[in-house]
Amino acid sequence: MEQQLESFITYLRDVKKTSTNTELSYKRDLLKFISFLRDEGVKTMEDVTPEHLTAYVENMKKQGAAASSISRSIASIKAFYHYLKKEGIVSEDLSEVLKAPKIEKKAPEIMTRDEVARLLEMPSGEDPKELRDKAMLELLYATGIRVSELISLTIRDVNFQMNFIVCRSPSHERTIPFGNTARSSLLKYMEQGREALIEDKDEQILFTNISGKPMSRQGFWKLIKYYAKKAGITADITPHTLRHSFAAHLVENGADLRSVQEMLGHSDISTTQMYAALNNNHLREVYSKSHPRG
Repeated sequence: MEQQLESFITYLRDVKKTSTNTELSYKRDLLKFISFLRDEGVKTMEDVTPEHLTAYVENMKKQGAAASSISRSIASIKAFYHYLKKEGIVSEDLSEVLKAPKIEKKAPEIMTRDEVARLLEMPSGEDPKELRDKAMLELLYATGIRVSELISLTIRDVNFQMNFIVCRSPSHERTIPFGNTARSSLLKYMEQGREALIEDKDEQILFTNISGKPMSRQGFWKLIKYYAKKAGITADITPHTLRHSFAAHLVENGADLRSVQEMLGHSDISTTQMYAALNNNHLREVYSKSHPRG
């Protein structure tokens, strides 16, 4: 079973072109699943029964696993079975018996405009690192891109004449505009900071760490935590918080959902609609506090 799992991970990487994080997530979930099957005396995937699958999910529930974790594990099992059937290793997709639990969607954490301003003002120095940090934070809030997209940007992905960036993925490419504040910070970084950070003059990655190598997700997470603390922001700020704040502030200022959906790269507009719901809740709060008969 472990060998089939390794073949599945290779398939994801070489054929599906999934990210390393996705592959690690699938592997982590499926190793737990296979370990459970081993404990149940199952030696091959052909010997698995629907009862084994439902028992595994029930076991996760008994151990107190969150609904999101169970849902993710079920998705991993379903993807694994789809591959096994495609390869003729199993004759039937038994994972169809599994139903993901309902997950209560929590409202995303949104920063106030004042908090955003304070955060973006923190990298105020003129050394290469602070120029880079300022440009990264400004661009993140200006475009709402994911941190993985931010650290993957290359020089050729930035168009200074038209003020937009291009985010590329194996399946999709989207163009996102940015404003003059982000443009100014980016240009200053490019002209006064980047050359001091990179080692290889042919390096195409836009933002590097102080060793001249592409920045990691963890490196940027530490960066944003540092500046949030420096700004006196007590909430747990993550790169995704800026993405949520970008979208919420756009909708609050009248941006249409389709445009926000395109900029965020959401495949389903229902995902984007939560920002409209947040805006409606905000309007209700303002009304109840301000209207004499509220």
